Amino acid sequence: MGEYFNVADIFGENVFSDKVMQERLPKKIYKELHKTIDEGKELDPIVAEAVAEAMKQWAIEKGATHYTHWFQPLTGVTAEKHDSFITAPRPDGTILMEFSGKELIKGEPDASSFPSGGLRATFEARGYTAWDCTSPAFVREDAAGAILCIPTAFCSYTGESLDFKTPLLRSMEAINTQALRLLRLFGNTTSGKVTPSVGPEQEYFLVDAKVFQQRKDLIYTGRTLFGAMPPKGQELDDHYFGTIRQRVASFMRDVNLELWKLGVSAKTQHNEVAPAQHELAPIYAVANVAVDHNQIIMQTLKRVATQHGMKCLLHEKPFAGVNGSGKHNNWSIITDDGINMLDPGKTPHENIQFLLVLACILKAVDEHAELLRESAADPGNDHRLGANEAPPAIISVFLGEQLQDVISQLISTGTATRSKTGGVLQTGVSTLPDFAKDATDRNRTSPFAFTGNKFEFRMVGSRDSIASPNIVLNTIVAEAFCQACDELEKGENFEEDVHDLIKKYLTEHQRIVFNGNGYAPEWVEEAARRGLPNITSMVDAIPYLITEKTVELFGKFGVFTRAELESRVEIKYESYAKAINIEARTMIDMASKQIIPAVIKYTRSLADTVLAVRQAGVDTPVQSELLAECSALLSDTRNALAHLIEVTEHASGMTEGRDQAVYYHDVVMTAMTDLRAPVDRLEMIVDKSMWPMPSYGDLLFEVGR
Repeated sequence: MGEYFNVADIFGENVFSDKVMQERLPKKIYKELHKTIDEGKELDPIVAEAVAEAMKQWAIEKGATHYTHWFQPLTGVTAEKHDSFITAPRPDGTILMEFSGKELIKGEPDASSFPSGGLRATFEARGYTAWDCTSPAFVREDAAGAILCIPTAFCSYTGESLDFKTPLLRSMEAINTQALRLLRLFGNTTSGKVTPSVGPEQEYFLVDAKVFQQRKDLIYTGRTLFGAMPPKGQELDDHYFGTIRQRVASFMRDVNLELWKLGVSAKTQHNEVAPAQHELAPIYAVANVAVDHNQIIMQTLKRVATQHGMKCLLHEKPFAGVNGSGKHNNWSIITDDGINMLDPGKTPHENIQFLLVLACILKAVDEHAELLRESAADPGNDHRLGANEAPPAIISVFLGEQLQDVISQLISTGTATRSKTGGVLQTGVSTLPDFAKDATDRNRTSPFAFTGNKFEFRMVGSRDSIASPNIVLNTIVAEAFCQACDELEKGENFEEDVHDLIKKYLTEHQRIVFNGNGYAPEWVEEAARRGLPNITSMVDAIPYLITEKTVELFGKFGVFTRAELESRVEIKYESYAKAINIEARTMIDMASKQIIPAVIKYTRSLADTVLAVRQAGVDTPVQSELLAECSALLSDTRNALAHLIEVTEHASGMTEGRDQAVYYHDVVMTAMTDLRAPVDRLEMIVDKSMWPMPSYGDLLFEVGR
């Protein structure tokens, strides 16, 4: 049995939290720092010096020898450079442990070595990391020892954003400003700040490390490029919410322990639908902290899995034929005095402020559906979205029966006089209690669903940063709030004007609301009739990042400049092409060096058997049929491999950009599918002892044995 511990005693023990700052900083310094955190006041260098000294002492007491500016470049993962606290030796050979305010607030990583999309030339190396004081520093303990990690933003020498954090913070300022305008119109003079609150659910797979190491495709790409389905998959639905296996439970316990120490409020854990698939969900946090915490979660899952002899797969579709992994992004907007602007209350039809907020969000999602879809675009997500395991690639909003009824009343008559109630759930069993049920069912097929007091954006890929979708959500809703306030602030009768505006927005944007089955083929036809976009791939989504509408939107609220958007477009095309190129070359390597030689070995063995049996005067119809089938599939494999080699070489020689990315999607991906088909059939024929890699059965069920 493991050691026992009290969660309350360890939670946040490795975080330079508000409590720690209050204990260690002089009162005046603490108050001044909070003016920066709460009000956005410029940070005083004297305050930075005091905070740095307190942070250094605290970290050293935790065993830290180094510090790092922990940032999120456009690679999608975090980056860090470790510097020790030691200074140059003094004449007597001793050293001091120092950490200045300047070192706290600014770092200088090499900006040319990270994706910049042309914002930085190779010879223009200078970049800056800037302390995000609204996200607490923490001490991470791993094989490198204890490291003080300081969350930072990353920008170029000329001020352009080179990361996810900077535009996220800009978008949070935008929605704060516009949400406060809206609240003031309703007479709220007490709320001083509005922040987006986010709770991301993280799905992942666990496979045995020894089995993982025998699969080149998993090592190089994070997903299986070949693999026939095992006799059992997820069809019995017995894994979902099933009893957690002891090996996995031990892993989950250690993950929770590590996360709780770092102040990450990991709350929910369970088996997901597919074999070997699981989920972890934290409690909500302010958007930028939630983004940081999700990066910590992904890193911790990978590190702890290795310690338990497993590998954590965060790819959106590591296995064909079973559900892939997503990351549901639960989003709401909360005031500093505890008001959830997405809480409809018990009688939504009477909650005019909520109805205006709802109407604005519907307007924002309808007008910027392509941009929201692009925020979840990823090469791995192309395999997942619309595959009857995840939301369709069509953006729509689920509101449920209660809100749909209220909206219908408002659209038809201009007023709503009632709200459906949930009633009481009666089980028909006398020993079970009757209890109040929700007024609305859930809809797991909807990409953007209202779930009581928040919206759940279900498109995000499991390995992606949640920064991108939250940047978009914050900004498009800020724009809708701004436009609504512009209208209402110039009116003379607020009560009439707000009712008229709600009806106008709901009427104009009701096409985005869909409460039905998003998996149904009929929905694709219905969405087309409504004029809703159906963007099925990453390469088709990227152009919407640089339309004039998008440039104007982000420019208006200072979230992205045109140059920053153009750089991201360039990076996305390049990253897509590189990802598919690596996958194609991995397939070529595996087919050439492992699969074809194994099949040749098997067919030679089979041919020798046929010859020996025939010489003994015995007929060999089965062996002969197998030999003929294997030989035909081997020929198909060789031809498909030759074609994949040809098109991959052609793609590699193309100029980087949209044309190359589209070629990889349309031509190279098709050639990869053509190669996989005969190989997967061969796997079902060739002697398992001769097949050169572990099967899906080995991968999906080994950990659970």
